[in-house]
Amino acid sequence: MNETPTAYQASDDEIDLRVLFKAIWQGKWIILLFAVACAIAGIVYAKLQPDIYDAHATLAPKDGGGSNSGGGLQGLASLAGVNLGGEGSNQTVIAQEVLKSRAFLSDFIERHQYAPKLAAVAGWNPSSGEIRYDSERFDPENNQWQTNDQGQSLKPTDWTLVNQLRSAFGVSSNKNTGMVMVNFQHQSPVFARELVENLVRDINDHMRKLDVEEAERSIDYLENKIQETSIAGMQQVFFQLIETETRKVMLAYSSPEYVFKTIDPAVVPQVPSQPKRKLIVIVATMAGGLFGVLVVLLRSFFSKRDPE
Repeated sequence: MNETPTAYQASDDEIDLRVLFKAIWQGKWIILLFAVACAIAGIVYAKLQPDIYDAHATLAPKDGGGSNSGGGLQGLASLAGVNLGGEGSNQTVIAQEVLKSRAFLSDFIERHQYAPKLAAVAGWNPSSGEIRYDSERFDPENNQWQTNDQGQSLKPTDWTLVNQLRSAFGVSSNKNTGMVMVNFQHQSPVFARELVENLVRDINDHMRKLDVEEAERSIDYLENKIQETSIAGMQQVFFQLIETETRKVMLAYSSPEYVFKTIDPAVVPQVPSQPKRKLIVIVATMAGGLFGVLVVLLRSFFSKRDPE
């Protein structure tokens, strides 16, 4: 007697499964209608999305660059009671963090006048290679931002510009090889390459400037220490340290690639990386089919509960 309910339950499940498939088969045209409608909507949506191009550059940490080049004289500095700094610091990691910092990016946008190309782009003309701007926000002929009804400028704030730039570019490093990848996405492939090139050049210049300023401050400090002491041995140590810092300044200006050396420079991308139009249409079609199945099952369920 204990086995009978189980048998009945299995039989009921089998009957329900058959009814389920029967309902789906009877509503196949409804499912097909939803799938086709969503596929058409997906095609229209994919066509309306602008092409996005991804420009990237591969960089390698420059050996000998940065403030870690003190060499064996770091020990002499410790004996003399002078801390030159830079112990254990990784200039590549520091440069990557600076590259993503708000202060550096804000100054970068202002220096190159990139605000319109980040916040007022309406499209890109492949034939002329020029960026089309939103005339309601920016006037390219007069190179000025439009104003609203209250007379306020529509130029976005530095906060907004930095966030827009951060959302379109990325910095990543390979822990195994140490290589650094810098990429930027934009509707204009020409501007995407230009921005990556300027980012790489400016971060090298920025890190060089910081190290040169630090070395010059160290030289000034050591020269003052020489004037304060009359011990010949200590003066000799300070002169050696000044020589090291002077050599650091000279080496900083010897190469434009101070922290990062370009292995694979950015080029103008020929094929857009986004949007994935085929994937959009496939997902939309599948979503429409699933929605059609849901509608058919609900329709079948409520029709069974109809008193008539």
